[in-house]
Amino acid sequence: MDRLRAFEVFAAVVAQGSFTRAADKLETSPANVTRYVNDLEELLGARLLNRTSRRLSLTDTGRTLHERVSAILEEVAEAEAVASSASVQPRGRLRINAPLTFGIAHLAPLWPRFMARYPEIELDVSLTDRVVDLVEEGYDLAVRIARGGSTSLIGRKLAASRNIVCAAPDYLARHGAPQTPRDLRQHACIGYTYSATADEWVLLDAAGKPHSVTVRSCMHTNNADTARAAALAGRGIIWQPTFLIGADLRRGGLVRVLPDYRLADIDIMAVYPSRRHVSAKVRVMVEFLAEAFRGTPGWDLDASRVKARTGSTPRGRQSAPAASRRSRA
Repeated sequence: MDRLRAFEVFAAVVAQGSFTRAADKLETSPANVTRYVNDLEELLGARLLNRTSRRLSLTDTGRTLHERVSAILEEVAEAEAVASSASVQPRGRLRINAPLTFGIAHLAPLWPRFMARYPEIELDVSLTDRVVDLVEEGYDLAVRIARGGSTSLIGRKLAASRNIVCAAPDYLARHGAPQTPRDLRQHACIGYTYSATADEWVLLDAAGKPHSVTVRSCMHTNNADTARAAALAGRGIIWQPTFLIGADLRRGGLVRVLPDYRLADIDIMAVYPSRRHVSAKVRVMVEFLAEAFRGTPGWDLDASRVKARTGSTPRGRQSAPAASRRSRA
């Protein structure tokens, strides 16, 4: 049995929903199509299709095989085009994973433009803050947030984002502003569950020296938007990337604190399985994203206008003593 031909026939049956229509598409006989599918099921020792008089449906095994077969056929078509010096037309299903907040705010507006440019590519976008296994879960590409300078990811850097420690003016008016990282111990902080350091915040001074402090978190969350909402409501101090809070800083809804210290920057990266060659659809997506984020990212525009909260508090009051701050919390 020609296994590649069997895969092609099986994919055609699934796409057409009928043995007869698949035969017409492939310009062969229905009997020939049936033979290929039966031989493939016998070879694998599993039923691939549920057949009734009215419709066909994939079994669980058939669904798994179809996903793999579709990818194989796409790669074969691309390889043939390259070998014949023809231009590769990107096509097929492109499964992408991205973080929830970044995906909604900064990637969702880009997808319609990409779809208009590459109508033969079918996007399948999944948003989750969990780090997925690209190979195990069948993703072609992921957009990930990584520590600046990370060497553990294979892919392309799209942009960078600063991490800023900040709070709402209302919170600072009631509790004063921290002057050193150590002062954070006396404040209500909002922790991000997916941070590698949890409640241990590591800030760098102007010389690059790290200052580690274990904060008192009044709230933990695995969603950055939730942390941002709590901070905007005056419930505590957060650190978050400018791609999330840049607009809040410019509007004054959040105010930077500890301006003489910083957290390590993060990179926005497009990554893909290193054990597979880069297909045409992945390549054009990476190039598209790199083009979209070229230059200074929108979240860092007008960064020089962002005011930092120093030792003074609104209306000229001095930062409250630690005991007083706790009594008013």
